[in-house]
Amino acid sequence: MNRPIRSAWMGVILLSLSELWFLLIAVLFVGFFFLEGFDFGVGMSTAMIGKTDRERRTLINSIGPFWDGNEVWLITAGGAMFAAFPHWYATLFSGFYLPLVVVLLALIGRGVAFEFRSKMRHERWRKTWDIIIVVSSALLPFLFGVVFATLMKGLPIDAQMQLRPGFLDIVNPYTVVGGLSVTLLCLVHGLLFASLRTVGDLRERALNFAQKLMLPLAAILAIYAVMTYFMTDVFAVRGWALWIMVVLGAASLGLAAYFVRQKREAWAFGMTGAVIAIAFASVFIGLFPRVMVSSMGSAFDLTVYNASSGAYSLKVMTIVACTLLPFVLGYQIWSYYIFRKRLNDQHHLEY
Repeated sequence: MNRPIRSAWMGVILLSLSELWFLLIAVLFVGFFFLEGFDFGVGMSTAMIGKTDRERRTLINSIGPFWDGNEVWLITAGGAMFAAFPHWYATLFSGFYLPLVVVLLALIGRGVAFEFRSKMRHERWRKTWDIIIVVSSALLPFLFGVVFATLMKGLPIDAQMQLRPGFLDIVNPYTVVGGLSVTLLCLVHGLLFASLRTVGDLRERALNFAQKLMLPLAAILAIYAVMTYFMTDVFAVRGWALWIMVVLGAASLGLAAYFVRQKREAWAFGMTGAVIAIAFASVFIGLFPRVMVSSMGSAFDLTVYNASSGAYSLKVMTIVACTLLPFVLGYQIWSYYIFRKRLNDQHHLEY
């Protein structure tokens, strides 16, 4: 094959694989927030519906087999960003160094708290770890919501792909509302998961609290959608597609509220999961083909084309991913099937 033809084919491969990896990273983040979202919610709910130490232990045990496996989705998404889009990874992680360090510390503290809480029976010991669980479980979705909101709103990225954000570039009304929206959505999602995994009074309190939060959740999501329309360009870029997503999200949230009132928590959990999936899928749909929006001009936007690795790297990564992904998915599906039953007083709880 002569050089011009070979170069043309390499360009087509690079183009298609970079788009494929953008899609895969989007799927990984959507999967992470769907699965880890209820972990965050259950962690927050321990301070709201767990009246006794045993009830709080039951709530923690309800996510015990899953929380660490769910975080693999985040690690895989970060690794995929590093390998497939090194410029995106470098710009994002350098510009958000401090917030992402806080995220890392919160993830570590939360995992340690789950494991160390029951190592001593001392009341102060357990209360300390309970506070760490609640605070980290609330802080993490808030920070993730802020980060994803800034991706849509835009950041000061220059021609060298350098990001030097000021405080107000990251913390402003739009990003704060985005963070609060994700936090409240994860809380409701987690309450419904807790109702799926528990029985008796604990299940009833989880369902009742989720029902009370439905209206505030709908209000803050509506406010955030309006702010997104006026404060970003994603509706201008992908107008019809995002309007479809808004309609689907609103319908899913309405169905979730209906199923909560009917005490059909499995269906309600599925609907809040759909809201999460639609919300984060909308972020990537609105951004494409960009991965980061520059507030200094569209010429400085990072896209799936100017931020990607070479064709050979993407090809090798695709082969490896296609080989290993079925095993990872199979293991997670198996673990959820094995630990599908509800927890009750007859089950052994670690003390």
